[in-house]
Amino acid sequence: MDPILLSVVAFVAVAGLVAAVAFLVGDNGANKTEDRLEVITGKKAKDDGDTQSLIREGVDGLTGWFGSIMQRLPKLQLLIEQADSPIKADMFLGITAGMFVVGVVGSMVAAAPAPVYPVAGLGLACFPLMWLLWRRKGRFNAFAKQLPDALELVARALRSGHSLASGLHVVVEEMPAPISTEFAITYEEQNLGVPIEEALKNMLDRMPNMDLKLFVTAVAIQRQAGGDMSEILDKIGYLIRERFKILGQVMALTGEGRISGIVLMALPIALFFAVYFLNRDYVMLLFTEPLGRKMIAVAAVLQVLGAVAIKKIVNIKV
Repeated sequence: MDPILLSVVAFVAVAGLVAAVAFLVGDNGANKTEDRLEVITGKKAKDDGDTQSLIREGVDGLTGWFGSIMQRLPKLQLLIEQADSPIKADMFLGITAGMFVVGVVGSMVAAAPAPVYPVAGLGLACFPLMWLLWRRKGRFNAFAKQLPDALELVARALRSGHSLASGLHVVVEEMPAPISTEFAITYEEQNLGVPIEEALKNMLDRMPNMDLKLFVTAVAIQRQAGGDMSEILDKIGYLIRERFKILGQVMALTGEGRISGIVLMALPIALFFAVYFLNRDYVMLLFTEPLGRKMIAVAAVLQVLGAVAIKKIVNIKV
């Protein structure tokens, strides 16, 4: 194997191991607060700070290094916030690096050809991101389904004489997550002095939903021009429910196309691995011959173009 490739793999493996140890050993803010309370109440002796302090300083330094990287990746931070992930951004990067190392090492153990090493590493490294996107999509869908009921609750609260902020608090108390979580953040922001229009816009940034945008726009207009807010919310809720009915019909009509797209995208990859295990020398020509490598590149580009075309056909916006 190429010595440079071995050096890169060893470096990534050691970095992933150090990061994993740091995350396991490091204490979070809650544990530090508990330790201080126990020291004050006399339940725990004060730490002299020899060995543990050195470990914590190293962990804090590594965490700070990851934090500085995270400051340059605001989109990843927003993605994690939108997915309400229990894994923080620095730990997410550590897991991704570890998955890359596992993919490369697994390819080496399986005696795969050298060009497959980075492909396998990148393939496994994409799994954390795919999980994050799946969790984010599920949370968005759940929020969209809960939004009509939430708007009806706010409208009823307004009819009974409550303010808009009190209506948001009713949603927090009466409805489950994720909509209660997002409305709770908005309610706390306006309690801390943020204008309610700005707090709602912040929620729209966290949950980019077209129906929620209608609600935020209606609140902003009503604040400036006045009007019956409860009636507006009832009409928005009715509009959302009717749109869901049409969307269900569209999903039923495009179900065959979506399944066909999944089969067409997965079939070439499945056939490649099947032929690889049945006749390895036959498939290796794609990696050893210049024409074979060009064919792989063209096939990958066509796969991507096909996936985009199928998605455009079956993804009908309502």
